[in-house]
Amino acid sequence: MRKISVVKRNGSKEPLNIEKIRKVINWAAKGLEVNTLKLESKLKLHFYDGITTREIHKSIVNTALQLTTPEEPDWRILAGRLFIFNLYKEVSIKRGTSKLAYIGGGKEYLKVLKDLVEKGLYTNEIFKSYSEEEIVKAGDYLKLEYDFLYDYAGANLLAKRYLCIYEDYPIELPQEMYMSIALMLAKDESIDKRMTLVKKFYDLIAGKKLSLATPILINLRRPNGNLSSCFITAMDDSLDSIMYTANQVAQISKRAGGVGVNLSRIRAQGSWIKKVFGASGGVVPWIRILNDIAVAVNQEGKRAGAVTVALDVWHLDIFDFLELKTENGDLRRKAFDIFPQVVIPDLFMERVKKDKDWLLVDPYEVEKKFGFRLYELWGEEFEKAYVQIEKESYKLKLKKKVKAKELLKEILKTQVATGLPYIFFKDTANRLNPLKHDGYIGNGNLCMESFSNFRPSKSFKTTLEKGKIVSKVEKPGLVHTCNLLSINLANIENDKELEDVVRTAVRILDNTIDLTTSPILESKLHNDRYRTIGIGTLGLADYLAKREIPYGKQSLNLIDELYEKIAYYGIDESINLAKERGKFQAFEGSDWSRGIIIGKDREYLLKKTHLKEKWLTVLEKLKKYGIRNGQLFAIAPNTSSGLLQGATPGVLPPFSRFYIDKNQKQAVPICPPYLKKKFWFYRESKFLNQKEVIDVISTIQRWVDSGISMELLFNLNLGVRAKDIFETVIYAWEKGIKTIYYVRTIQKDSQTAISKKEECVACAN
Repeated sequence: MRKISVVKRNGSKEPLNIEKIRKVINWAAKGLEVNTLKLESKLKLHFYDGITTREIHKSIVNTALQLTTPEEPDWRILAGRLFIFNLYKEVSIKRGTSKLAYIGGGKEYLKVLKDLVEKGLYTNEIFKSYSEEEIVKAGDYLKLEYDFLYDYAGANLLAKRYLCIYEDYPIELPQEMYMSIALMLAKDESIDKRMTLVKKFYDLIAGKKLSLATPILINLRRPNGNLSSCFITAMDDSLDSIMYTANQVAQISKRAGGVGVNLSRIRAQGSWIKKVFGASGGVVPWIRILNDIAVAVNQEGKRAGAVTVALDVWHLDIFDFLELKTENGDLRRKAFDIFPQVVIPDLFMERVKKDKDWLLVDPYEVEKKFGFRLYELWGEEFEKAYVQIEKESYKLKLKKKVKAKELLKEILKTQVATGLPYIFFKDTANRLNPLKHDGYIGNGNLCMESFSNFRPSKSFKTTLEKGKIVSKVEKPGLVHTCNLLSINLANIENDKELEDVVRTAVRILDNTIDLTTSPILESKLHNDRYRTIGIGTLGLADYLAKREIPYGKQSLNLIDELYEKIAYYGIDESINLAKERGKFQAFEGSDWSRGIIIGKDREYLLKKTHLKEKWLTVLEKLKKYGIRNGQLFAIAPNTSSGLLQGATPGVLPPFSRFYIDKNQKQAVPICPPYLKKKFWFYRESKFLNQKEVIDVISTIQRWVDSGISMELLFNLNLGVRAKDIFETVIYAWEKGIKTIYYVRTIQKDSQTAISKKEECVACAN
């Protein structure tokens, strides 16, 4: 057999040493259920003279991925460990050191931090807040074993998206990143306990108990970082407001935020402009501008900006709105890069059920002739105003009468074709809004899980100052701002651990509000006024499978208990923080101040819950201290977070127990963490009646004060008809669902879902 030479990373050559390769493979296989001889036998086919060590490493990884099956899922973890090992080697080269770059203790960590600050990749805040001795102690606490919790998909995503890049390759290691984030999160805590909190934050984040949102993971250790995920603003019906809002969207997108924009104030096509009838182009031209801003101002180079535009279902432009992303019609009135959502009141759904008429109107004309601002109304106030407009519709020049049922069918037809629009049930969301004393919720955010009060800025003034045109807003509004993380239920073992994780999550998110650099003034005002946070969860399907409970009807009681506990721990801890730091500014008059918890009064909590005595204590504390955060819970889709955490995304069942992701440069196997031992307890979404999914989400919604990203998946191979989809959406509304995210379909004779969702990077936890 001829000799084969290997080219090392430094350019030198050495003979191929199979024993050396075997040693690395055996190290990576430790504790896994894999047969390494199987891998070795496949590898022999790939060697040739002059092969590089990088190619060998890549070949081993790819072979391990090819060996991954539902019966042998651990190969993907072996591949992940080898990926991390390769990362150590490449970072060593980047740092100009001959020894392997892995956790080398506190002094090495201190040296790395100084280097990253010098390169401008890290903020100097860590050194302003901590002594070098404290940083060394933090570095001594780093745990290498956390690096090997990743499968290949998670390790690859970690390196590509989250680690600091210098000259096109990561220059920091995962545990250095997590410890730096923990130090920043705790920097304003009292000196006597902050190092203890640093270690706790680090263990929960690096140990995959808590999953931070992308802006926190990427920006917290970097200069002037925005830590908030999603934003919602409103466009008023004036050119100044429209342009001002467009700039808001650009500034938020520049800082990697996802944006929701409410358009229901904008006059309809054919409306008056300066008393000229028919001059208005309606909402579509302004949506096209937002579409182009989303493309032009990308999310820090990682992907195009992400914008959802919302329109109330009574708006005269609703049919044009539904055509924004379809391929038929005038291309000049399309916006293929935005995400439309329809805002629906209860009255519309009641008309659908009774097959009654629905009147489409122009908000400008309605306000001029009736004095009603329909976009600001909900519940009984909306119904009263709308019915009056219908009775006196003879006063209106711009109007259109349609069947409510036919309009809903058009919405669903568009969803089946494109996956969109999202649906926001306005009355349900506002009834359960704890901040309804101070405003209203007009629509959802980009991923339909986080929303609170927002309002447009007003009174714009343009002046000439020192030869420059300066535009000012004299009455700034509020831009909804959410600060997110998720609890990884796949790795929660017991109630004690759950309590510790939830309570810590509240403290972490409350800290981020004070640490963030808001991209716009109205976002800071919202953060200061409401201190809204969004604690979510992922890995629910794993949590259930681990306990041998199938997702669906059989799991509802356990899910109700689980999310009540999460709500209790979170609310109680926010009250503790109010005692320590003070309540949120707009507390007085809120549901919280009246002893109402997520729409539940004292009588309900003491009669119809699992934690009756605990809620009694909470109510007493709430009355005495108030609460730190105006809203606390929001469950994001967590699509990419699921990959990073090695868990099923969000609170939905997995699409498939096992599949191959071919969107990357290689084929990467994806499967839940407990697939091998709990295979039959993972129910696949593509084979589930979606009403069962709605039952689960509505059960969770009882304990979530904001929203839940819930997508629906209809498998046409199972005999699903248009009528079934129609009835499922009505069922969702009747069950108290606040939002519907994507609607996807599997066409006949296919197992692939169309209408692929594009999750905003900012909303990824």
